[in-house]
Amino acid sequence: MLPINFIVEVGILSVVLMATRFAALGRKLAVTTLVLLALATFSPLGFLLLYPLESRFPPWDPSRGAPDGIIVLGGSVDPDLSAAHHMPVVRHAADRMLAPAELARRYPNARIVFTGGSADLISTDDKEADWSGIVLENTGIPKERLIMERNSRNTYENALFTKKMVAPKPGERWLLVTSAYHMPRSIGLFRKVGFDVEAYPVDWRTGGREDLFTFTNQGADGLNRTEIAVREWIGLIAYRLMGRTADLLPGPAKD
Repeated sequence: MLPINFIVEVGILSVVLMATRFAALGRKLAVTTLVLLALATFSPLGFLLLYPLESRFPPWDPSRGAPDGIIVLGGSVDPDLSAAHHMPVVRHAADRMLAPAELARRYPNARIVFTGGSADLISTDDKEADWSGIVLENTGIPKERLIMERNSRNTYENALFTKKMVAPKPGERWLLVTSAYHMPRSIGLFRKVGFDVEAYPVDWRTGGREDLFTFTNQGADGLNRTEIAVREWIGLIAYRLMGRTADLLPGPAKD
């Protein structure tokens, strides 16, 4: 359960209880709601939860040479809104779509794979890959260099379907481009399906250790950070319990 959902539900329960003989409990829950909202919105809680995720993998080291391929995880383009407006709508994590353009220019022989379909529970013909391909082409990447995986619904399927599609050979080096906070879970899932990739984190939400003690007066930003962090930690725990990752918090490979 995400923070805002939980806080809203506790708040509603407090209002209901205050109209009954449990009014005292309702008032206590109302206070609890305000405290939780303040923590999630204005305190460093979001930074504290995001920092260990974002600092888990260092920036990629280009000194090891050119990669054979570049994998870009979806999550930036909203396929439903894109279909509604007949143009790509980038709602989140725009850096995931910008980084491949620079990498493509730097490494002209690398294959570029985008993986992302639709996370909707109900089947839909609107796939993120279809619209993201337009964005990547607009950044200057030739269409013939793009390999589009459009059937995955989550990060586990991103890893599974991408491996089947590209069939990486032993010794090949593949970069994985995704948000820094999402990198531990993504790397863990790719490793589990037997696809060794190198982390290329982008889209940071924290600046460094100094943020761990920073309060904010931008409530929406604080709440957004907390939401993202809690969702990611829930994902890590869930995939570990399901056996889809080998570690709770995957980190760099040991040499």
